Amino acid sequence: MFFERPDAGETAVLVHMDFQDEKEREDPGELLELVRSAGAVPATLLTGSRKRPDSRTFVGSGKLEELREALGVHGAELVIFNHGLSPSQQRNLERELKCRVIDRTGLILDIFAQRARTHEGKLQVELAQLEYMSTRLVRGWTHLERQKGGIGLRGPGETQLETDRRLLRGRIKAIHKRLDKVRTQRDQNRRSRARAEIPSVSLVGYTNAGKSTLFNALTASKVYAADQLFATLDPTLRRLEIEDVGPVVMADTVGFIRHLPHKLVEAFQATLQEAAEASLLVHVIDAADPDRELNVEQVETVLDEIGALEVPTLRVMNKIDLLDSAPRIERDGEGRPEAVWLSAREGKGLELLEQALSECLADDVIDFSLTLEPEQGRLRAGLHELGAVREERFDEDGQTRLQVRLPRRDFLQLMARLGERADDYLPAALSGREAWEESP
Repeated sequence: MFFERPDAGETAVLVHMDFQDEKEREDPGELLELVRSAGAVPATLLTGSRKRPDSRTFVGSGKLEELREALGVHGAELVIFNHGLSPSQQRNLERELKCRVIDRTGLILDIFAQRARTHEGKLQVELAQLEYMSTRLVRGWTHLERQKGGIGLRGPGETQLETDRRLLRGRIKAIHKRLDKVRTQRDQNRRSRARAEIPSVSLVGYTNAGKSTLFNALTASKVYAADQLFATLDPTLRRLEIEDVGPVVMADTVGFIRHLPHKLVEAFQATLQEAAEASLLVHVIDAADPDRELNVEQVETVLDEIGALEVPTLRVMNKIDLLDSAPRIERDGEGRPEAVWLSAREGKGLELLEQALSECLADDVIDFSLTLEPEQGRLRAGLHELGAVREERFDEDGQTRLQVRLPRRDFLQLMARLGERADDYLPAALSGREAWEESP
């Protein structure tokens, strides 16, 4: 955009290096998925191991020669590294190989640029790209050098590189202002939902764990879902009815990935804020992935960066159809749901997830029997309107016996609206069901 670089085709030579530091290791299989998601054609994968990256070209001279030969054999014009490259390493590699070189961050940004659909998503991607590009302007145009003086030639007295940097800083500042407006609008929407006491549930998880497929199955939506990394980029909100809770706002968010570049997390702060301020996080996990525990660790790292690690979380172990496992709910020592095993693609176990969501979100549901006189018809109508009446029986003397189950909050609001005291109707013990069965 701001400087000349070699052209790049679609055929790519991939490079993956193993280092002694386990925390810095990447997955070569994940690199292949990223490359395919970006639309490139992987020609070959070159692997190797080093104690530490070479400061000049990241790889050694022998691997550099191997790279040069692979480019000639396969007719490739693109090299993709499964690692982050410094600006100088990227420039030196392009100078040596005479082709375009892209690192892991640049590859992820390219996928994001393809996936962005909404105005907000495009702004966030452009911001991330500009932040990434700002350190790579060292090879700026030289055709202007320093603008000359003299009549008709006087300029601001800066090189083209300095001009590029000034323009780039101005664009970044403008995008930040526009994203601040988006963030303000999102905050207003969240406050409106909070005033209406509508819980929010955010789907989070490693990329390609099946979040969008689960989202579509629960909300009957048609969000784009595919077996590829970062199929979802823009967040989608839908309304969902949960028993004992009522309406819930569910959000499908962008997937996380190992070593997600920190600048990307900053650029997507407005979107990820949906997760940070949710009532409940549903952490979708690919149960069939052999690296699932490592992926869970990476997701929790990003959640910690955006301040969402303390939000109550329910795990969903997805893709059990690949394990030949049965749907089930796992509970902790106090009986609360911890994880739901299901298959979103085949629709198995979705009812168990809805049950678990109900238990997690409906913290204070009361279940009791109630006897009403004929003149208390408004209270009876109000309970029916809330969908709280489970059973109803009429006595010979005109009394109405009800079995009621609803959130305590809804019952207290109904009592306040009717000018009644809730304590006059609530029994000391709220089991209700046993008393109902034993009554004549």
